[in-house]
Amino acid sequence: MKKSSSEVTILHIFPTFDVGGSQVRFAQLANHFGSRYHHLIMAMDGRHGCAPRLSPDLHVTLLEPDWRRGDMLSEIVSCHRKLDEIRPDILATYNWGAMDWAIANQLARRPHLHIEDGFGPDEATNQIPRRIWTRRLILRRSKVVLPSQTLLGIATTRWRLPPHRLRYIPNGIDTARFASAPDPAFSALLPVGDGPVIGSVATLRPEKRLDRLLRAFRLTVDLTPARLVIVGDGSERTSLEHLAAELGIADKVLFAGHWPDPARVTGAFDIIAVSSDTEQMPYSVLEGMAAGKPVAATDVGDIATMVARENRSFLSARTDTAFATVLTWLSSNAPLRAYIGAANRQRALQHYDQAGMFVAYADIFDSMTPHGRAAISLPTTREAPL
Repeated sequence: MKKSSSEVTILHIFPTFDVGGSQVRFAQLANHFGSRYHHLIMAMDGRHGCAPRLSPDLHVTLLEPDWRRGDMLSEIVSCHRKLDEIRPDILATYNWGAMDWAIANQLARRPHLHIEDGFGPDEATNQIPRRIWTRRLILRRSKVVLPSQTLLGIATTRWRLPPHRLRYIPNGIDTARFASAPDPAFSALLPVGDGPVIGSVATLRPEKRLDRLLRAFRLTVDLTPARLVIVGDGSERTSLEHLAAELGIADKVLFAGHWPDPARVTGAFDIIAVSSDTEQMPYSVLEGMAAGKPVAATDVGDIATMVARENRSFLSARTDTAFATVLTWLSSNAPLRAYIGAANRQRALQHYDQAGMFVAYADIFDSMTPHGRAAISLPTTREAPL
């Protein structure tokens, strides 16, 4: 693949380029950097649902595998051939689903950045030993970015990667945009009735445990009025809609589908709900904090250190009843919601604006190219105080 001698080409390998945390962050970064890099985006499942979030002015090429998917060895050989054809300045892989490319790069030896955002349902509670060993062996010479302190600890103690290869870069968002009013067209869709609006923004996948949210919501409305809005789409939508009907709460629940701009919907909620079995540093929590909302969440990943101290009592164990308890407390107390929401917004403004994330990733990318721009001096980690 031909490219100009001066442009920096980054080949990004995603298991999918549908909307998710990794993809949303990439869109933020690419839009900010503009013409600074040429991005080649390989979606291994051929899905590019996050592409509309990319500015049309970017130098972006969307790719998908042009070979028949086969066994692991065949996949690695195909990946190596593609690397040899493209010869990117940087190979960037995202999560376990891109690990074949990291293995193929052991021979190609392109500068390699691996970004690990978390785990699927198969590793929600325990990591698979084969994957631990693969990461330990394959990533030991790569730069590895982790957006959560929990993942940084896993990479250090479980994967035993060299500390100097690791970089903790927390996710950031455009905090100013989340102070805006919600889209009136979205607000018009909210369920009719009394009580606060509990909102969840998530891809409808098994590990998000939106079935837990529905059952907890059913317990909550037995005690206090409330409404529930689930923004997002995915494989679980039909089964979740059936569950809402079975629980007798369908008239209080809106499945809003995918909305491309969370900043236009988050302001319509009174409470942000995260019911997952596994998370690391979820964007929905940051977005809710920036919008000045309290967060009811399962106590997973870095959520306890992300939210304001005032919010930490409203993180629960991963059970229906425990989650219903925190939903009920917040749903029944408007002054408490306002107090926690204000504390969360202040914390988001102080620690999670996207500007710091942009500088950190520019430093990473530029340090990996032979003629990169002058490196930006940054500490190894950027931590928010507890």
